[in-house]
Amino acid sequence: MAHAAPAGTGGTGTATLPDVFGERTHRVASVAVPVVLGLIYGYWAAANRRSGGEITGWNLLFGFVTAAAFMILYVGVRALAPHMSRELHAVVWASFTGGTFGFLYSQTGASIIRSCLMGLTIGAVCFVVMFYRYYTHEDAEGHRIG
Repeated sequence: MAHAAPAGTGGTGTATLPDVFGERTHRVASVAVPVVLGLIYGYWAAANRRSGGEITGWNLLFGFVTAAAFMILYVGVRALAPHMSRELHAVVWASFTGGTFGFLYSQTGASIIRSCLMGLTIGAVCFVVMFYRYYTHEDAEGHRIG
């Protein structure tokens, strides 16, 4: 009995996922995601810094400055990393992830050595995961496979 090929199958036999969102939705998400992640990160850093104490004006300022810095770094990494080879692509995301985690950890009052070690550990784990992902989903020039 003959069966029809799946709808997302190209001429090469590899299935592609359909794009369920329109171009406008992707444009909105490209702005909304960094803003939402930045605000969450800024709130988290400010909450870690005050250690459950009162919310002050300086604490709010710290949270918003941290959120702005996170947003700028996130947008920069997201814009530059895809143009790099898969090894550098993984290193850039691992550095961003490890650095942001280490900074959050340092706001809890932990020593700088422990914060650096925690950031390096998270960054190393992120590098392994991202390198595996890019190695299995990109060719050597950084073009997506399948």
